[in-house]
Amino acid sequence: EAWVGSGATLGELYYAVAAASRALAFPAGVCPTVGVGGHLSGGGFGTLMRRYGLAADHVLDAVLVDASGRLLNRTTMGEDLFWAIRGGGGESFGVVLSWKLRLVRVPALVTVFTIRRSRKQSATHLIAKWQEIAPALPPDLYLRVYVRNQDAQFQSLFLGRCDRLVSLMRAHFSDLGMVRADCEEITWIQSTVYFAFHSSSKPLELLLDRGTKPDSYVKAKSDYVQVPIPWHVWESTWTWLAKQEAGILILDPYGGRMGRVAPSATPFPHRKGNLYNLQYYSSWSENGTDAFDKHMAWVRGLYKQMEPYVSKNPRTGYVNYRDLDLGRNELGDNVTSYAKAKVWGEKYFKGNFERLAAVKAMVDPDDFFRNEQSIPPLPAAKGWNSI
Repeated sequence: EAWVGSGATLGELYYAVAAASRALAFPAGVCPTVGVGGHLSGGGFGTLMRRYGLAADHVLDAVLVDASGRLLNRTTMGEDLFWAIRGGGGESFGVVLSWKLRLVRVPALVTVFTIRRSRKQSATHLIAKWQEIAPALPPDLYLRVYVRNQDAQFQSLFLGRCDRLVSLMRAHFSDLGMVRADCEEITWIQSTVYFAFHSSSKPLELLLDRGTKPDSYVKAKSDYVQVPIPWHVWESTWTWLAKQEAGILILDPYGGRMGRVAPSATPFPHRKGNLYNLQYYSSWSENGTDAFDKHMAWVRGLYKQMEPYVSKNPRTGYVNYRDLDLGRNELGDNVTSYAKAKVWGEKYFKGNFERLAAVKAMVDPDDFFRNEQSIPPLPAAKGWNSI
């Protein structure tokens, strides 16, 4: 177990865990400069999720300041509020100061690989096949796709040794052509550097860089895919990726442990029935409206094109890829409108949104904690059975 402050970064957390024990890890995201508090507040997924689930699944306790200024822990805040802060999004229920985490066991050595395949090397075919294969692989094997320019990079973390991984890949995804020479056996903490900085040989101290001087703008959107997207659709995306202002696509496979947790167990509802999360990501460093408009148009245009092939009613997304295009809150009588918030809220939280609003009404009825996409208080007339 470990206590961590909300202001720590994932990189600092990983570094501290590894310094204490090379047999332990924490299952959270790839980007080391992400803050722990925000990551846990939205659920938090990464390379260990198929084996261990979300980061928020491993929160055992928390210290929170509520709208009245009271300092609360899990016992004094109650299970409804404790449920809400583990995936219901940040800045809605209080200020979480620190979190008690359950760490997880990892082997002394894990195996990673990155295999690049260009469009001319059957990348379209491989992505199309990956959609059904990756979510069904053994839980110890995580295989994501990172699509950029005219290439697809297949990146893997396996909680085991190379020989076993080669055997699994031959059995499940022989078309990728993975061979033993692609393998690299490293420690888990080295794997966090590998995924963040594309090399395992870089110093672990890079994880301690808090990234407090951002030098780029970012726009992200996300989708959940429940049925494999047809080959011809993937083939058409290369045109988008060839544009000068093109960003990247990141495909994160679910399945494994993710598919065995009830959607209502935490506010994060995207457990069962989803093959993978699809992220549309653009970053740029130029100032001015021209660059802004071009990059935003790229993300929004490709997102629009994919609409027929992703989740529907609602078209869902991941709250930690905060997307204000989905909707913004409006005030009525100086309190966030539940009806307006429901438009974006059910896309992030599906059936859990109403319960989150009920918790909000219980702990912050005057809507002290609010932003463009904060949880609104549930109107009294609607009620909620469990609270």
